[in-house]
Amino acid sequence: MSSGATTWLHGQRKVELLAIADKVGLKDYDNLKKPELEAALDNHMRANQTMLSNDTSLSAFFKRISGSPVKKDSMSVEAKTPRPRRKTVVKEDLEPTDVSEPETSGTALATRSPRTSISFASSVPLPPSPSVVANQIDRQTAAVRARIADIWDQSGITGTSDSIRDTLSNTVTIESIANCLELWGLFGVILPWKHLVAIPESTMLGTPEIPLRAPDLFQLLSSDFWSTFQIWVATSVMLPLFFSYFFNMTLKAKNGHVRHGKNVQSSMQYDPLTYNISKALIAWLVYAQGVRLGGYFNNQSVAVLEAAIPGGLQGVLIGTGIGALTSIYEAILKK
Repeated sequence: MSSGATTWLHGQRKVELLAIADKVGLKDYDNLKKPELEAALDNHMRANQTMLSNDTSLSAFFKRISGSPVKKDSMSVEAKTPRPRRKTVVKEDLEPTDVSEPETSGTALATRSPRTSISFASSVPLPPSPSVVANQIDRQTAAVRARIADIWDQSGITGTSDSIRDTLSNTVTIESIANCLELWGLFGVILPWKHLVAIPESTMLGTPEIPLRAPDLFQLLSSDFWSTFQIWVATSVMLPLFFSYFFNMTLKAKNGHVRHGKNVQSSMQYDPLTYNISKALIAWLVYAQGVRLGGYFNNQSVAVLEAAIPGGLQGVLIGTGIGALTSIYEAILKK
């Protein structure tokens, strides 16, 4: 390794050496110390001298490798021409020694200060390049994302949510929800909650009095409960299912013939559209037109039932309308 080229690389700061390494295409230099980086740059730049010698910013390095012809000529001329002897002049009045010593020390300090600063700069650890920091951040981000994805997969939330969505995405579930809302309103009237006991307030804990309630199960022994409940079962469940079973349009095949035998199992046993239409017609006849099926439905129970259902007759019609639209939409999607 040439002493001139080594001196030129040694005189550069590590930040400048990192920039030179990035410019000349040196690889795997991020973790190198300054002396190792100088040696790696010297070897790389010597090996690729033909490609890198045209770079003006590196001309000082390659001039020190090849040597400047002007300097050689000047050195040869200086070697041939004899130098005149310096005349010694003795001064009579010499300056005190205490004044000349600070000048000598100042000159020595000025002469040695560059080497001292270079050695001090090489000993101070410098931060890595921005590319190294960016790569480290990308690796940490990818690891965090992978960890979060693993935790999410192991929790089983995705599978549970997909199962719930699959269960709710059909007409039967929507009709069941409508019937549950009607039944909830009905039980709130015919099976009211009864006050049992109260937990007294506690000044020590700072809690107020908490009443405990439970359904009045003695209403199950009364005829009013069963007469009202039977009317709801007949008008909202049994009669609509009866008509939807026999007036089942899903049994029709694409060619217009009715399916028989094993083909019936592939279709729905109850037509959801017929169910909602028949339920709406029955509710309108019983609640609005006063149809009592030959006295089977008494007026008092029908009035209690209509008042107990959320929305009354309008609530039943809205629920059946939503169910009918859902069944039509589901049939279109299956085509």
